[in-house]
Amino acid sequence: MNTKTLFNLGRALLALVGAVGLMSCASPIERRISSNPEIYSKLSDSDKVLINQGRIREGLSKEGVFLAWGRPDNVAAGSQKGVKTEKWTYLGSQPVYTDNWGWGGGWGGYGRYGRGFGYYGAWDPYWGGYGTSVTYIPYKAASVTFRNNRVTEYLRGPQ
Repeated sequence: MNTKTLFNLGRALLALVGAVGLMSCASPIERRISSNPEIYSKLSDSDKVLINQGRIREGLSKEGVFLAWGRPDNVAAGSQKGVKTEKWTYLGSQPVYTDNWGWGGGWGGYGRYGRGFGYYGAWDPYWGGYGTSVTYIPYKAASVTFRNNRVTEYLRGPQ
C-alpha cells in the first residue's frame, strides 16, 4: 500500500469513529427516530414536537408512542365492546439502599453453635460486611391503552 491509500484509509476510519461517537451522544428518542425515519415522516408537525420531548397524547398512533417512549416491557391484548385493545406497560426501577453493619453468618466461623456457623463481619462479602448495598426494585412507571391502534388512555409516573 502506498502512503496516499493509507492516508485515505486513516481518514475514513477517523470519520467512522467520529460518526459512532456522535451517535452514542444521541438520546434514545433521537436514536429511535433516526432508525425509523419512515415512521417519523408520517407524523404531523405537532406530534413530532411532542415525540421529540418524550411526550404522547390521546389519539397518537402506536408507532408514535414507540418513538417517544420506546418498546414496552409488557404488552397485553384484549377486547372491549368488540373492539381490540392493547395495553403497553413500562417499568422503572428505584434504588433501595441498605446499610450493612457487619452482621452475617455462614459456614466456617465460630459462633453460638460452635464451629461451622457464626459471625463473619466485614470480611465476608456474601454474608455480611460494612457499607451500603443497593437493590433495585421494579415499579410500573407508565402504561398506555390503545383502541384501533390509537392511544385512548395513558398514565405516567409511579403507579
